[in-house]
Amino acid sequence: MREPGGEREVATRIELRIDPLTGHGSRILPERGLMPVGDFDLEAFALESQPQCPFCPARIEQLTPRWPEAIAADGRIARGEALLFPNLHAYGSYSSVSVYSPRLHYLPLAGVSERLLADNLATQVEFERAVMAADPDARWASINANHMLPSGSSLFHPHLQGIVEEQPTTMQRLLAAVPAERFDAYLEAERRAGERRLGNTGAVEWLVSFAPIAPAELRAFIAGRASPAELDDDLTAELAHGLSLALGAYAELGFESFNLALYGAPPGTAGYQLNLRLACRSNLRPLYRSDATFLERLHWEGAVDLSPEHVAERIGGRFRS
Repeated sequence: MREPGGEREVATRIELRIDPLTGHGSRILPERGLMPVGDFDLEAFALESQPQCPFCPARIEQLTPRWPEAIAADGRIARGEALLFPNLHAYGSYSSVSVYSPRLHYLPLAGVSERLLADNLATQVEFERAVMAADPDARWASINANHMLPSGSSLFHPHLQGIVEEQPTTMQRLLAAVPAERFDAYLEAERRAGERRLGNTGAVEWLVSFAPIAPAELRAFIAGRASPAELDDDLTAELAHGLSLALGAYAELGFESFNLALYGAPPGTAGYQLNLRLACRSNLRPLYRSDATFLERLHWEGAVDLSPEHVAERIGGRFRS
């Protein structure tokens, strides 16, 4: 194309990538500043939204529902400060919400500690095990997060969400169809290439997504486990460690909103690797630009101007220190 107002020919390089596991497409664009860093006063907004928050200490007992005894003897599941209860606006047959702490209405990403993450994840693991014991047909479990309003959250108070269903989500179905050797080949190729691999925390392999769906997308893989319900306390703590490193890196990059999905297959699924996708979302600000466009929502193809290799270069030191 010709530059605006002139005759000089200019070219834009767009790299098309295909995800090695699911086959979805992704477009890596030149950096255009599509994801500006945050300058919004989140703490002030927290103070404004706190008086009506149903997850804060003054209201959580009265305004959140309880599980039947078959799932939780006390109606809720607690671990440390974390508290899990049914999602009043359910997304599935068994839909849960777990807050990191009722007292933490404002929790910037730099403050999401390993302990908070491990306890919150542990409530979801216990919930999913309880559901599967009560309803043997419900075998597809996931642990998810919409953190801050740009991620799709309807509430400011930070929390995780769990879903257990008889049927998989679209992404769970696609991932469950991946042959075991393809998981192994993908991870081995990333180890050899090195440029997107972040590190191994023991049993969990972390890398920056080759073909991201969303900006600064990270992935993690846990071999030998197919479902979140199969995580023991040690693996839950290890996953929390990696997530705390990742969220700290997002804060360092200037982001405060993210989505998370830990994709489970039915427990015992041979060759399946429990895996996670974590991605930044636009920062909250008046008239902010959504990072989800027609490409993401309607073509199922990511388009980002933060190259995976640049993200890995920026944050890799956190995982290797």
